Amino acid sequence: MSQHSDPPALQAKTKRRNGLSEFFVRLLKEKPLGVFGGIIAFVMLFAGLFADVLAPYPMSEVHILDRMAEPSSKYLLGADQLGRDILSRLIHGARISMIVGLTATTVSIVVAAIIGVPSGFFGGKFDIIGQRFVDAWIAFPSLIILLTVMSVVGRGLAQIILVMGIMSGIYSSRIIRGAVIGIKENDYFLAATAIGSTNARTVTRHIMPNIMAPIIVLFTIAIGNMILWEASLSFLGFGLPPDVPSWGGMLSGDGRRHMEEKPELALLPGLSITIVIYGLNMFGDALRDLQDPRLRGG
Repeated sequence: MSQHSDPPALQAKTKRRNGLSEFFVRLLKEKPLGVFGGIIAFVMLFAGLFADVLAPYPMSEVHILDRMAEPSSKYLLGADQLGRDILSRLIHGARISMIVGLTATTVSIVVAAIIGVPSGFFGGKFDIIGQRFVDAWIAFPSLIILLTVMSVVGRGLAQIILVMGIMSGIYSSRIIRGAVIGIKENDYFLAATAIGSTNARTVTRHIMPNIMAPIIVLFTIAIGNMILWEASLSFLGFGLPPDVPSWGGMLSGDGRRHMEEKPELALLPGLSITIVIYGLNMFGDALRDLQDPRLRGG
Protein backbone atom coordinates (compact mmCIF):
# COMPACT_ATOMS: atom_id res chain seq x y z
CA MET A 1 0.00 0.00 0.00
CA SER A 2 1.32 3.44 -0.90
CA GLN A 3 2.36 5.60 2.01
CA HIS A 4 1.62 8.78 0.14
CA SER A 5 -1.98 8.44 -0.97
CA ASP A 6 -3.73 11.49 -2.38
CA PRO A 7 -5.93 13.45 0.04
CA PRO A 8 -9.71 12.96 -0.39
CA ALA A 9 -10.21 16.48 -1.77
CA LEU A 10 -7.63 15.88 -4.51
CA GLN A 11 -9.13 12.49 -5.33
CA ALA A 12 -12.59 14.04 -5.65
CA LYS A 13 -11.23 16.80 -7.88
CA THR A 14 -9.45 14.27 -10.10
CA LYS A 15 -12.61 12.17 -10.31
CA ARG A 16 -14.68 15.18 -11.39
CA ARG A 17 -12.07 16.12 -14.01
CA ASN A 18 -12.03 12.57 -15.40
CA GLY A 19 -15.82 12.46 -15.43
CA LEU A 20 -15.98 15.76 -17.33
CA SER A 21 -13.40 14.55 -19.85
CA GLU A 22 -15.37 11.34 -20.36
CA PHE A 23 -18.55 13.35 -20.84
CA PHE A 24 -17.01 15.50 -23.59
CA VAL A 25 -15.55 12.42 -25.30
CA ARG A 26 -18.98 10.78 -25.33
CA LEU A 27 -20.54 13.99 -26.61
CA LEU A 28 -18.09 14.14 -29.53
CA LYS A 29 -18.43 10.45 -30.40
CA GLU A 30 -22.12 9.80 -29.83
CA LYS A 31 -23.80 13.15 -30.46
CA PRO A 32 -22.28 14.95 -33.49
CA LEU A 33 -25.52 16.88 -34.02
CA GLY A 34 -25.34 17.99 -30.40
CA VAL A 35 -21.79 19.25 -30.96
CA PHE A 36 -22.98 21.11 -34.06
CA GLY A 37 -25.81 22.64 -32.05
CA GLY A 38 -23.36 23.67 -29.35
CA ILE A 39 -21.22 25.42 -31.96
CA ILE A 40 -24.27 27.34 -33.18
CA ALA A 41 -25.08 28.36 -29.60
CA PHE A 42 -21.48 29.46 -29.05
CA VAL A 43 -21.50 31.54 -32.26
CA MET A 44 -24.71 33.29 -31.15
CA LEU A 45 -23.22 33.92 -27.71
CA PHE A 46 -20.03 35.30 -29.26
CA ALA A 47 -21.98 37.53 -31.67
CA GLY A 48 -24.14 38.84 -28.84
CA LEU A 49 -21.21 39.62 -26.56
CA PHE A 50 -19.20 41.42 -29.23
CA ALA A 51 -22.05 42.89 -31.30
CA ASP A 52 -20.65 46.41 -31.09
CA VAL A 53 -17.32 45.21 -32.51
CA LEU A 54 -18.63 42.76 -35.11
CA ALA A 55 -21.43 44.93 -36.51
CA PRO A 56 -20.23 47.16 -39.38
CA TYR A 57 -22.64 49.95 -38.38
CA PRO A 58 -24.63 50.99 -35.27
CA MET A 59 -27.92 49.12 -35.11
CA SER A 60 -30.10 52.20 -35.75
CA GLU A 61 -27.84 54.25 -38.03
CA VAL A 62 -29.89 55.45 -41.02
CA HIS A 63 -28.55 56.02 -44.55
CA ILE A 64 -31.70 57.14 -46.31
CA LEU A 65 -29.98 57.42 -49.69
CA ASP A 66 -29.10 53.72 -49.50
CA ARG A 67 -32.59 52.46 -48.70
CA MET A 68 -33.27 48.98 -50.11
CA ALA A 69 -29.64 48.72 -51.25
CA GLU A 70 -28.61 45.36 -52.62
CA PRO A 71 -25.80 43.31 -51.03
CA SER A 72 -22.41 44.86 -51.74
CA SER A 73 -19.05 45.50 -50.14
CA LYS A 74 -20.64 48.38 -48.22
CA TYR A 75 -23.67 46.39 -47.03
CA LEU A 76 -22.90 42.67 -47.05
CA LEU A 77 -26.57 41.69 -46.73
CA GLY A 78 -28.06 44.89 -48.12
CA ALA A 79 -30.00 47.67 -46.39
CA ASP A 80 -33.61 47.94 -45.24
CA GLN A 81 -36.32 50.46 -46.10
CA LEU A 82 -34.61 53.15 -43.96
CA GLY A 83 -31.11 52.45 -45.19
CA ARG A 84 -30.03 50.56 -42.07
CA ASP A 85 -27.50 47.77 -42.50
CA ILE A 86 -29.32 44.43 -42.26
CA LEU A 87 -26.23 42.51 -41.10
CA SER A 88 -25.66 44.94 -38.22
CA ARG A 89 -29.27 44.60 -37.09
CA LEU A 90 -29.08 40.81 -37.26
CA ILE A 91 -25.93 40.80 -35.11
CA HIS A 92 -27.52 43.12 -32.56
CA GLY A 93 -30.63 40.92 -32.73
CA ALA A 94 -28.41 38.04 -31.60
CA ARG A 95 -27.50 40.10 -28.52
CA ILE A 96 -31.18 40.69 -27.73
CA SER A 97 -31.95 36.98 -28.17
CA MET A 98 -28.98 36.04 -25.98
CA ILE A 99 -30.01 38.44 -23.20
CA VAL A 100 -33.64 37.33 -23.29
CA GLY A 101 -32.78 33.64 -23.57
CA LEU A 102 -30.23 33.52 -20.74
CA THR A 103 -31.91 35.85 -18.25
CA ALA A 104 -35.48 34.62 -18.78
CA THR A 105 -34.30 31.01 -18.50
CA THR A 106 -32.45 31.84 -15.27
CA VAL A 107 -35.66 33.33 -13.85
CA SER A 108 -37.52 30.24 -15.03
CA ILE A 109 -35.12 27.83 -13.29
CA VAL A 110 -35.29 29.83 -10.04
CA VAL A 111 -39.10 29.84 -10.10
CA ALA A 112 -39.19 26.13 -10.98
CA ALA A 113 -36.87 25.32 -8.06
CA ILE A 114 -38.88 27.47 -5.63
CA ILE A 115 -42.05 25.57 -6.56
CA GLY A 116 -40.70 22.12 -7.41
CA VAL A 117 -38.16 21.47 -4.65
CA PRO A 118 -40.48 22.06 -1.65
CA SER A 119 -43.31 20.27 -3.46
CA GLY A 120 -41.24 17.15 -4.05
CA PHE A 121 -39.44 17.32 -0.71
CA PHE A 122 -42.40 17.73 1.65
CA GLY A 123 -45.06 15.91 -0.37
CA GLY A 124 -48.45 15.35 1.22
CA LYS A 125 -51.04 18.12 1.20
CA PHE A 126 -48.42 20.74 0.38
CA ASP A 127 -47.57 18.86 -2.82
CA ILE A 128 -51.23 18.29 -3.72
CA ILE A 129 -52.16 21.96 -3.35
CA GLY A 130 -49.10 23.12 -5.29
CA GLN A 131 -49.65 20.67 -8.12
CA ARG A 132 -53.32 21.57 -8.49
CA PHE A 133 -52.21 25.18 -8.95
CA VAL A 134 -49.72 24.06 -11.61
CA ASP A 135 -52.42 21.96 -13.30
CA ALA A 136 -54.74 24.96 -13.44
CA TRP A 137 -51.96 27.11 -14.90
CA ILE A 138 -51.05 24.55 -17.56
CA ALA A 139 -54.71 24.32 -18.61
CA PHE A 140 -54.53 27.83 -20.13
CA PRO A 141 -52.77 28.30 -23.51
CA SER A 142 -49.37 29.86 -22.86
CA LEU A 143 -49.54 32.31 -25.76
CA ILE A 144 -52.91 33.66 -24.59
CA ILE A 145 -51.52 34.25 -21.10
CA LEU A 146 -48.41 35.92 -22.52
CA LEU A 147 -50.40 38.29 -24.73
CA THR A 148 -52.81 39.15 -21.91
CA VAL A 149 -50.10 39.87 -19.36
CA MET A 150 -47.92 41.83 -21.80
CA SER A 151 -50.89 43.99 -22.80
CA VAL A 152 -51.24 44.92 -19.10
CA VAL A 153 -47.59 45.45 -18.10
CA GLY A 154 -46.52 47.07 -21.39
CA ARG A 155 -43.69 46.47 -23.82
CA GLY A 156 -40.09 46.29 -22.68
CA LEU A 157 -37.13 43.98 -22.17
CA ALA A 158 -37.51 43.66 -18.38
CA GLN A 159 -41.23 42.91 -18.67
CA ILE A 160 -40.64 40.20 -21.28
CA ILE A 161 -37.92 38.53 -19.19
CA LEU A 162 -39.98 38.48 -15.99
CA VAL A 163 -43.26 37.40 -17.58
CA MET A 164 -41.73 34.62 -19.69
CA GLY A 165 -39.45 33.47 -16.88
CA ILE A 166 -42.25 33.16 -14.33
CA MET A 167 -44.58 31.44 -16.80
CA SER A 168 -41.97 28.93 -17.94
CA GLY A 169 -40.88 28.33 -14.34
CA ILE A 170 -44.37 27.21 -13.37
CA TYR A 171 -44.43 24.78 -16.29
CA SER A 172 -40.93 23.46 -15.53
CA SER A 173 -41.56 22.99 -11.81
CA ARG A 174 -42.94 19.52 -12.48
CA ILE A 175 -39.59 18.38 -13.88
CA ILE A 176 -37.76 19.64 -10.79
CA ARG A 177 -40.39 18.05 -8.54
CA GLY A 178 -39.97 14.70 -10.29
CA ALA A 179 -36.19 14.84 -9.88
CA VAL A 180 -36.53 15.58 -6.16
CA ILE A 181 -38.99 12.71 -5.65
CA GLY A 182 -36.53 10.36 -7.36
CA ILE A 183 -33.73 11.43 -5.02
CA LYS A 184 -35.86 10.78 -1.92
CA GLU A 185 -35.70 7.05 -2.66
CA ASN A 186 -31.87 6.93 -2.49
CA ASP A 187 -30.00 5.54 0.50
CA TYR A 188 -28.00 8.69 1.20
CA PHE A 189 -31.22 10.69 1.53
CA LEU A 190 -32.70 8.16 3.94
CA ALA A 191 -29.44 8.10 5.90
CA ALA A 192 -29.41 11.90 6.19
CA THR A 193 -32.97 11.79 7.50
CA ALA A 194 -32.11 9.01 9.96
CA ILE A 195 -29.23 10.95 11.56
CA GLY A 196 -31.44 13.98 12.10
CA SER A 197 -30.28 16.27 9.31
CA THR A 198 -32.33 19.47 9.14
CA ASN A 199 -34.53 20.13 6.13
CA ALA A 200 -32.39 23.09 5.05
CA ARG A 201 -29.18 21.04 5.23
CA THR A 202 -30.76 18.10 3.42
CA VAL A 203 -31.93 20.35 0.59
CA THR A 204 -28.65 22.25 0.21
CA ARG A 205 -26.27 19.28 0.69
CA HIS A 206 -28.18 16.36 -0.82
CA ILE A 207 -31.05 17.62 -3.00
CA MET A 208 -29.69 20.57 -4.97
CA PRO A 209 -26.29 19.08 -5.96
CA ASN A 210 -27.97 15.91 -7.23
CA ILE A 211 -30.57 17.65 -9.38
CA MET A 212 -28.05 19.91 -11.12
CA ALA A 213 -27.80 17.55 -14.12
CA PRO A 214 -31.51 17.79 -15.04
CA ILE A 215 -31.44 21.51 -14.27
CA ILE A 216 -28.55 22.06 -16.73
CA VAL A 217 -30.38 20.09 -19.42
CA LEU A 218 -33.61 21.97 -18.71
CA PHE A 219 -31.70 25.26 -18.91
CA THR A 220 -30.23 24.55 -22.37
CA ILE A 221 -33.56 23.43 -23.80
CA ALA A 222 -35.50 26.33 -22.28
CA ILE A 223 -33.22 28.97 -23.86
CA GLY A 224 -34.55 28.09 -27.31
CA ASN A 225 -38.14 28.29 -26.10
CA MET A 226 -37.52 31.73 -24.59
CA ILE A 227 -36.03 33.05 -27.82
CA LEU A 228 -39.01 31.68 -29.76
CA TRP A 229 -41.50 33.21 -27.32
CA GLU A 230 -39.81 36.59 -27.53
CA ALA A 231 -39.82 36.43 -31.32
CA SER A 232 -43.52 35.53 -31.28
CA LEU A 233 -44.38 38.44 -28.99
CA SER A 234 -42.35 40.91 -31.05
CA PHE A 235 -43.89 39.57 -34.26
CA LEU A 236 -47.39 40.14 -32.85
CA GLY A 237 -46.49 43.63 -31.61
CA PHE A 238 -46.44 42.84 -27.87
CA GLY A 239 -42.69 42.48 -27.46
CA LEU A 240 -39.86 44.96 -27.71
CA PRO A 241 -40.23 48.52 -29.09
CA PRO A 242 -39.89 48.88 -32.89
CA ASP A 243 -36.48 50.58 -32.68
CA VAL A 244 -34.93 47.53 -30.95
CA PRO A 245 -33.57 45.07 -33.56
CA SER A 246 -35.28 41.94 -32.32
CA TRP A 247 -35.40 39.09 -34.83
CA GLY A 248 -39.14 38.72 -34.27
CA GLY A 249 -39.69 42.45 -34.71
CA MET A 250 -37.60 42.48 -37.90
CA LEU A 251 -39.67 39.59 -39.22
CA SER A 252 -42.88 41.49 -38.54
CA GLY A 253 -43.90 45.00 -39.54
CA ASP A 254 -41.41 46.32 -42.07
CA GLY A 255 -40.32 42.81 -43.01
CA ARG A 256 -43.83 41.82 -44.03
CA ARG A 257 -44.69 45.13 -45.67
CA HIS A 258 -41.64 45.10 -47.91
CA MET A 259 -41.33 41.32 -48.40
CA GLU A 260 -42.20 41.41 -52.09
CA GLU A 261 -39.82 44.28 -52.78
CA LYS A 262 -36.97 42.87 -50.66
CA PRO A 263 -37.55 39.30 -49.39
CA GLU A 264 -34.35 39.38 -47.30
CA LEU A 265 -36.03 41.66 -44.77
CA ALA A 266 -38.21 38.75 -43.62
CA LEU A 267 -36.20 35.72 -44.72
CA LEU A 268 -32.94 36.55 -42.91
CA PRO A 269 -34.45 37.12 -39.43
CA GLY A 270 -36.64 34.05 -39.85
CA LEU A 271 -33.65 31.97 -40.92
CA SER A 272 -31.64 33.24 -37.94
CA ILE A 273 -34.40 32.20 -35.53
CA THR A 274 -34.68 28.78 -37.17
CA ILE A 275 -30.94 28.05 -37.06
CA VAL A 276 -30.48 29.17 -33.46
CA ILE A 277 -33.54 27.27 -32.16
CA TYR A 278 -32.41 24.16 -34.04
CA GLY A 279 -28.89 24.40 -32.62
CA LEU A 280 -30.04 24.94 -29.04
CA ASN A 281 -32.55 22.09 -29.23
CA MET A 282 -29.97 19.68 -30.67
CA PHE A 283 -27.48 20.64 -27.96
CA GLY A 284 -30.08 20.32 -25.21
CA ASP A 285 -31.28 16.94 -26.52
CA ALA A 286 -27.69 15.68 -26.61
CA LEU A 287 -27.09 16.73 -23.00
CA ARG A 288 -30.36 15.11 -21.95
CA ASP A 289 -29.48 11.81 -23.65
CA LEU A 290 -26.01 11.70 -22.14
CA GLN A 291 -27.33 12.46 -18.65
CA ASP A 292 -30.01 9.76 -18.86
CA PRO A 293 -28.50 6.50 -17.54
CA ARG A 294 -31.08 4.48 -19.49
CA LEU A 295 -29.56 5.77 -22.76
CA ARG A 296 -25.90 5.22 -21.93
CA GLY A 297 -24.25 3.03 -24.47
CA GLY A 298 -27.23 3.40 -26.79
